[in-house]
Amino acid sequence: MRKNPERRQALIDAAIEVLAREGARGLTFRAVDAEAAVPQGTASNYFANRDDLFTQVGGRIYERLLPDEATIARSREGVQDEARYAELMHELVDRVSAFNSGYLALLELRLESTRRPELRAVLTKRIREDIDANIGYHAASGLPGDSASVVLLYLALNWLIVERLTLPEIFTEQEIHELVDAAVRRSLNA
Repeated sequence: MRKNPERRQALIDAAIEVLAREGARGLTFRAVDAEAAVPQGTASNYFANRDDLFTQVGGRIYERLLPDEATIARSREGVQDEARYAELMHELVDRVSAFNSGYLALLELRLESTRRPELRAVLTKRIREDIDANIGYHAASGLPGDSASVVLLYLALNWLIVERLTLPEIFTEQEIHELVDAAVRRSLNA
């Protein structure tokens, strides 16, 4: 296997785009090579097989979905009340939606994980870590609510993002904004 980490990352990022556009069946080494604009056969030098590629794509999507340090720092500023909580959830929905190919690829990976145990293990570990980190951040932040409100928002907002990306005509941007506010409010009053 080749060791060039920049090339490997570029191939994984290309695989994300292919997966989002073509689905799991379309994710081939040849398609990744074409998307990355590298010579045919390059991807096969970096990944042992398709399972390896799927697994590495799963990890990379989450790296790219994480907020940057400036966003994290801003999230700790000001009064930590319901309005602030809603503001943070709007930022999250917008940030995740902006990486639409990544989120769509993640949906494809979730479906594919029902057939690939190694991929399921990677996604389960990563998503559980993400949920636990969100619960931990929330507990330390002083924001209202508890761990159940974090999980309820995780579930509700993930599906809202699915609707926004896959069937964008269902809700207007104004309706999405109002739904995020309502989800925060109701998760706190549950």
